[in-house]
Amino acid sequence: PAACFAEKEGTFTNTERRIQRVRKAVNAPGEAKEDWLIFKELMTLLGYRNSFSSASEIMDEIASVTPQYGGVSYNRLEKESLQWPCTSADHMGTKFLHDQKFAKGIGTFHTVTYQEPAELVNETYPLILTTGRVLYHYHTRTMTGKNEGINETVGDAFVEVSIKDAQALNVVSGDRVAVSSKRGKIVVVVKVTENIKEGVVFIPFHFAEAAANRLTNAALDPVSDIPEYKVCAVKVETI
Repeated sequence: PAACFAEKEGTFTNTERRIQRVRKAVNAPGEAKEDWLIFKELMTLLGYRNSFSSASEIMDEIASVTPQYGGVSYNRLEKESLQWPCTSADHMGTKFLHDQKFAKGIGTFHTVTYQEPAELVNETYPLILTTGRVLYHYHTRTMTGKNEGINETVGDAFVEVSIKDAQALNVVSGDRVAVSSKRGKIVVVVKVTENIKEGVVFIPFHFAEAAANRLTNAALDPVSDIPEYKVCAVKVETI
């Protein structure tokens, strides 16, 4: 088993490109080990012997082979905050990656022609469903779903409906409704809001008991091969 973040030394690099030191707060229980130790043992079993004795030494190797991390070391991270690219020991890091111009030079633009989604509304399924996140939960709630305070704020699945659509459906906030598509049906609570366009409904995908992806369309984008989970046709019915 692997140690958790509070049980090991290391770094995390966030989406701001900021390299952050993580320091051990408590010892790992039982046989749990730090990630670098697990990888070291795997490398040894695969026939590649190495002499790493700490996460700091691994960062030194990263700096030696990865130009964007070339100036990063634990000694520096003890004293200052760095963002890659940080290419040498005297480089101060890069606050803005695209400062004045794109890092790759002049930006490349492509014209595109609008293409309708694979599934459009019809008489049976007159509303467009889009899905996404809410501020309080992370993905499938395997962690945030265990937090009492978070669940007091957003503890159940819901569907956001515009004021006009709510009037047409004769529903108010708090009503339970069935939302269905050609692929499935879920039951959720209504949340009437001014923040959504008429003809569109929104359901967060965090809740396994009312999984929005039971409804969504897996048709693939012809260029990127990404499933079209963000738009499909649904109907909303009172229970």
